[in-house]
Amino acid sequence: MKPEAGTRVASPGTTNRGGLPADGHAGTLVGRVWDPQSGGPSPVVIRPNGVFDISRSFATVRDLCEETNPAEAAAQVSGRLVGQVADILSNTDPGMRDESRPWLLAPVDLQTLKAAGVTFAVSMIERVIEERVRGDLEAAAQMRDQILEEIGADLRFVKPGSDEAAKLKGFLAERGLWSQYLEVGVGPDAEIFTKAPTLAAVGTGVPVGVPSTSTWNNPEPEVVLVVQSTGTVVGATLGNDVNLRDVEGRSALLLPQAKDNNASCALGPFLRLFDDTFDLDSVRSMTVRLEIDGDDGFHLDGVSDMTQISRDPDDLVKQLIGTQHQYPDGAVLMLGTMFAPVVDRDVIGKGFTHKEGDVVRISSDELGSLMNQVMHCENCGPWSFGIGALMKNLSGRNLL
Repeated sequence: MKPEAGTRVASPGTTNRGGLPADGHAGTLVGRVWDPQSGGPSPVVIRPNGVFDISRSFATVRDLCEETNPAEAAAQVSGRLVGQVADILSNTDPGMRDESRPWLLAPVDLQTLKAAGVTFAVSMIERVIEERVRGDLEAAAQMRDQILEEIGADLRFVKPGSDEAAKLKGFLAERGLWSQYLEVGVGPDAEIFTKAPTLAAVGTGVPVGVPSTSTWNNPEPEVVLVVQSTGTVVGATLGNDVNLRDVEGRSALLLPQAKDNNASCALGPFLRLFDDTFDLDSVRSMTVRLEIDGDDGFHLDGVSDMTQISRDPDDLVKQLIGTQHQYPDGAVLMLGTMFAPVVDRDVIGKGFTHKEGDVVRISSDELGSLMNQVMHCENCGPWSFGIGALMKNLSGRNLL
């Protein structure tokens, strides 16, 4: 049983732009590959001289991340050379894959896959204002000024749960603008949900899925934290929190159906562990870029500036894990996005939605480039390699 199969995807060799961060191998990069020689998935360390299988020391990425200092452990461990980064990336494309050679998987395994929503409150509030005034820029400016006068604080710096946020809630409620999305955007409690089952994430270079029944959907480019069972953040990667806007728009209670579908969670290309070159402050200052290119010639660019996030990443982690909730194998947490596509693709006023064949690139200087091509979930390879299969595989390799 081999995970993350598919039938068609743009070649990572030409569209993933190398995958690596802008500083190359300066940081501590780890990932996972499917290694035919081992007959299963293996954690790997990416070094200047190649990609090294470290499964004899760490059977899972979870095991490495639970070390006191994961970056130091990754730097010190020896391993077996399984190939070069470029070769493994180019072999990840399911349509061009040589199954006798290794290919890349999502860079996490046993961690719970979680996500935070509505974490960029300023962009959310601006959308509420725009919708209220129906695109009238002068009216939008007037409403913004009214809010500033009412709450006495710049919207860019309103902290969820603060006195200013409470005043903002009251202002909007009085004008009939309140909703559950505004509650989690500026209220004390973050929206944190389970994005997908453990081991269900796909990596770079393979299809990402939206159901054929969806008529309004979009990618959500995000920074993703990797968190130990202790609650300590040990690294980060990139993610695509694929969202069905038509489904969630019918009811917020349909969030599971909108978020959790076959191949709808993409992570990668690698996990960058915290070390002297990269830490949580690096995450706080990151810029995440999004590019979408369609077979119809459509092109879209978007940016998420992490300095604009309303809830500090550390605060989100504390709401995720602690005395109130434990994750014995750790967790990954998608931090949310500023990206809300409103560009009309086909029909004026209908906004953006995916078409099969769209190539989605999510990138940052610090974390590299995550690339996936959009396909219908029904046409993506079915997810068949779960926790039971992993345990049997590791046991058969004498790694448990």
